[in-house]
Amino acid sequence: MDTDRGSATAVADRVFHAVLGAVDMLAIFVGDRLGWYRSLADDGPATAGQLADRTATHPRYTREWLEQQAVTGLLTVHRDGSADERMFAIPAGTAEVLTDENSLDYLAPFSRLFGATGPVLPKLLDAYRTGGGVSWDDLGDDAREAQADGNRPWYEHRLADALNGVPEVANVLRADGARILDVGCGAGWSAIALARAYPAARIQGVDIDAPSVRMAVANAAAAGVADRTDFAVTDAAQLPASGFDIAFAFECVHDMPRPVEVLASVRRALRPGGIVVVMDEAVAPDFAPGGDDLERLMYGFSLFVCLPDGMSSPPSAGTGTVMRPATLRAYALEAGFTRFDVLPIEDFGFWRFYRLG
Repeated sequence: MDTDRGSATAVADRVFHAVLGAVDMLAIFVGDRLGWYRSLADDGPATAGQLADRTATHPRYTREWLEQQAVTGLLTVHRDGSADERMFAIPAGTAEVLTDENSLDYLAPFSRLFGATGPVLPKLLDAYRTGGGVSWDDLGDDAREAQADGNRPWYEHRLADALNGVPEVANVLRADGARILDVGCGAGWSAIALARAYPAARIQGVDIDAPSVRMAVANAAAAGVADRTDFAVTDAAQLPASGFDIAFAFECVHDMPRPVEVLASVRRALRPGGIVVVMDEAVAPDFAPGGDDLERLMYGFSLFVCLPDGMSSPPSAGTGTVMRPATLRAYALEAGFTRFDVLPIEDFGFWRFYRLG
């Protein structure tokens, strides 16, 4: 009985702390979407009334949020006083993690991605019962932007160095007039990073999601690389033979309902001897209970975003976010590739790189 009681207590404690984490995540979503963190970072400390004036929000809600954020430790009290006079500030660490879109520690997009699941929870329950799905269209712009913004710093700051460390890849990218295919390009940040790193190359981005492609076109123009990038709404399973030198699939194969068809299509779109580089989640080689934090996070993405999206277009392989290396290898071989390697790229966020040939 004591053992059972201790076990229940431990589980209760874990669930209680999970509740606290969920509250923090929802509060981060509110502060991110309403611009409260950014105002504190850009304009300085504020009372509830001042923050409400700056952001066109209601002071009673800003007060409750500011107090909660100070209690949970993300904000500090800059000057104490009555409820209306109390002034709050954002520490540098909080500002970086929740407002600095260029930082590798920028995690505010996580709140948007999981926040986007709130309105579709009834659809998720129905999908779980019937085997249906919930698409990126259902999740909406919060999810699209979160996915793009979360990956952007890694592409901008680390991608070129990572690829340059693999000579067989870097030599192709540096060739004058290299033609690069970016499959599942999303909002275009991977293609933009490639265009900046390899100015003699031409990048073609394709994605089946039209709103993402519109974002990619706008982002490339703002980044000054529109002359070296093209983006199109395309089903990657139906690519024509195009003679690309190299193709990339950044964090998208696990989302594809029919990954073998897409990989076979990408293989046909390459010139003879062309290669494919896949970047996907660096999950463990095999399932095991008691996984690490990365496994827990990836199963979270899979439950609420990636698996339902992949299942929304039947017939579906139903891969999910937790695509282990053996699964991708099986897809690659079935698609006609004869080579499958894990590239020697380490310490690149949550991801692992593969080479198919």
